[in-house]
Amino acid sequence: MAETNRMWALTYDRKRDPWESSVGLRRTEVEAPRIDEGADFHDRSQVLIKPIMTGFCGSDRGIWFRKAFRDMIFGSLDKEGRDVRVIGHELFGRVVDVGVQARREHGLEVGDFVSTESHIVCGTCYQCRVGDTHVCADDKIIGISQDGCFSEYVKLPARALWRTNVDKIRPEVAAVQEPFGNAVHACTKVNLRGKRVAICGCGTIGLFAVAIARAMGARFIIGVEPMDNHAEMAKRLGADVVLKPASNPASPHASDPELAQQIRKLTDGVGVDVALEMSGMNNSVNNAIHAVRRGGDVILFGLKAGDAVIESFDRLIVDGVSLHSVIGRRIFETWHITKNLLEARDPNIHDLIYEVILNRGQGTLFDFDAYDAASFEQAISTYPKVVLRYRA
Repeated sequence: MAETNRMWALTYDRKRDPWESSVGLRRTEVEAPRIDEGADFHDRSQVLIKPIMTGFCGSDRGIWFRKAFRDMIFGSLDKEGRDVRVIGHELFGRVVDVGVQARREHGLEVGDFVSTESHIVCGTCYQCRVGDTHVCADDKIIGISQDGCFSEYVKLPARALWRTNVDKIRPEVAAVQEPFGNAVHACTKVNLRGKRVAICGCGTIGLFAVAIARAMGARFIIGVEPMDNHAEMAKRLGADVVLKPASNPASPHASDPELAQQIRKLTDGVGVDVALEMSGMNNSVNNAIHAVRRGGDVILFGLKAGDAVIESFDRLIVDGVSLHSVIGRRIFETWHITKNLLEARDPNIHDLIYEVILNRGQGTLFDFDAYDAASFEQAISTYPKVVLRYRA
């Protein structure tokens, strides 16, 4: 339990930092959460967690640079009558207090090591009742529509937590299970075994997808990535070849015809069986569609707000191309697959994440107590994944 009613947290404060004219997060003192069943019966099902490691996500980067989630943050703060939101949703921590119902129904105890599903689902909407909890109609997102885990303590419902075996998964990797699960969901949308696969966009989730696609039995993996350092990481994670796409400033939505030709040359003139679009850029969506063979599948994971232009829309129908959208993780099916992939050592995705994506902690691991906004911004602009470490 927290010894005082105050704690340190990384926050967005809409009064002090207008959305349109600010960047970054503040390290400020806020009220510490606690389990008090007498004051609030909901606390019976809640768990208090002390973070050990937390991952900084692409969504958090969107908040940092004020490019995403404004409406969700402001709307939830309006409902709560507050101005400050604690950010962060990629968590690995230790349980320090447990509500009676959380202990009875979920078997959680003080000292357990847990990660969390970031979508807190309602359990009662139509989607939840038919098993599609990952698209709950009334969910909350940790660190966006309710207070998150960039803090000394975080209180979460027991039903969202996921036990982690610290003998098999190191803390730095345990902290990124949630975003890794995004890539697992994308890579399990269709069967990749024996397939030729293109991964368009090798950012953090795309890099995870390279390693997962290899583990899922893909026989040939083509990365599509403009940044040289990310392209090199994709090769280390299992991509057979990485191609650099060209862009057309005059038509930002346009695909790269030369890229499509290169992919067909690498696939006996056919195209890939599956293309995963992981960046959300309009031209990348069209690159993925043009990369795939007749009868192939395009997995759409990347996200950008607003309208998009689809080139040669008739080809999707005439060539029988299937589009599949992916959001979040299937709760908790995806988490079981994630656990198996990370605990296995053949293939050794666990160590690849630590060595390649996290660079063995060099430049990617920051002490929460020594948080400095300027150096942190440089790190999140340099590395695909950054992790915060908390005092024991």
